[in-house]
Amino acid sequence: MIPVLASLLAVSGAFAPSAAAQTMRERQWYLDKMQAEKMWKVSTGKGITVAVLDGGVNPSVPELAGKVLKGKNFVEPEKGAHRDKDGHGSAMAMLIAGNGVNNQGIKGLAPGAQILPLTIFGSTKTETNSVPGMVKAIRYAADSDARILNISVAFNMVQLDDKQEREIEEAAAYAIKRGKLIFAGAGNDGDKGNFISYPAAVNGVVAVGAYDSEFSWAKFSSYGGYLGLSAPGVDIPIRCGPDQPGYCHSEGTSQATALASASAALIWAKHPDWTGNQVLRVMIETAGKPDPPLPSRYLGYGSVRPRLNVLENKGNPGPADVNPLVELNEKRSSDGKSPSPSASKKPAAPASPGEKGEESETVDSSASGSGSDPAESTGRVIGAVGVCVAAFFGVRAVVRRRKAARAQSAPPAAGAPPYPYPYPPGAQNAPYAPPAPHVPQHPQGPPPYGQQFPHPPQPPTAPPRQDQ
Repeated sequence: MIPVLASLLAVSGAFAPSAAAQTMRERQWYLDKMQAEKMWKVSTGKGITVAVLDGGVNPSVPELAGKVLKGKNFVEPEKGAHRDKDGHGSAMAMLIAGNGVNNQGIKGLAPGAQILPLTIFGSTKTETNSVPGMVKAIRYAADSDARILNISVAFNMVQLDDKQEREIEEAAAYAIKRGKLIFAGAGNDGDKGNFISYPAAVNGVVAVGAYDSEFSWAKFSSYGGYLGLSAPGVDIPIRCGPDQPGYCHSEGTSQATALASASAALIWAKHPDWTGNQVLRVMIETAGKPDPPLPSRYLGYGSVRPRLNVLENKGNPGPADVNPLVELNEKRSSDGKSPSPSASKKPAAPASPGEKGEESETVDSSASGSGSDPAESTGRVIGAVGVCVAAFFGVRAVVRRRKAARAQSAPPAAGAPPYPYPYPPGAQNAPYAPPAPHVPQHPQGPPPYGQQFPHPPQPPTAPPRQDQ
């Protein structure tokens, strides 16, 4: 068996001096676009626990004071789940439930939610196989009080054997059967080649893509028929990390996944008697829709818009015991339109540079994508999961064949698995400092996971809109 590690890719950069005068709340542009202040008068996510399956969550971060439960470490049990060497798990937790520290820190989209940290990869390169950690964590979360599982982590499918794939599938299916909602990053390889990864590929798991502040598909966001929903994922402020005090811009489907999880928490807190299936169905119904056919290869079933339910009570929850993604995939399979992440089909012509979408409820998805709502473009941090995904009904054989072909053409080197380059970089052991205008960073490029697809993605012809 080839050792496998969860993928987390990162390049970071601090805010430029011109942005130093802004409060952190002002930099969180997506909160305004999503009308968060209005939603918080109705729902803050209180009463909802989100399990963050990541590298741990640091409860001493000011934004997370009193929000982090004990959790569990499934890779290095003796270290517990509160040790976050690289800051990625804490960053995701802040985007979900951060308290904002009086507008000087990160405000989560669901600030009333609680975080259950579940550590699924270790702090050193000696932890050569974190698949068992993820499988155990998913099952643990399924039996916990957490209603939502946030997985901003992924495994490259090329490196998973059939047994590992099956274990992840069975764990996810168990959690879904137990009424949980699972959100997983769709991946950051959209502009470098689509890599099929888990757990976003599992049927019933919500694969989340990213779009930017111009409401355009983020070019890094992995794409294909597997996408479920999309959320803001560009220029998202986070803490830079313990070795680099201050705050940084960031981008990735990790961040989009956290904001999708928080969106679900807002809706579920308003409707505590709903099941996860009903929450998800409403999220799909109220999403900012791309042009048909759905799902869009770049946007999925649309951009998350929790305000339409929280503020306007839109969306029909439907049956309590039917997962809408599984239902939709079954229908597509029976119609001969099974979802596929294949990039062999070229997207439609790219949008002109700087092209923006119309202020409307619908989105042209002839090559639609998902982008993110960026904060001020003054500095950047690239961070997130290396994930690309495929749904299951109707496409399993296709995925298996693609995996086999890739494994033959580019086998991973034994003893040298991809290591989860964490985001933000650095160890989570230095005191947090207020925003700093200049923070030196050390970019790290993504590891070479397999081969690229023959046709890289193109920008969508028209972007989604969130603020209508």
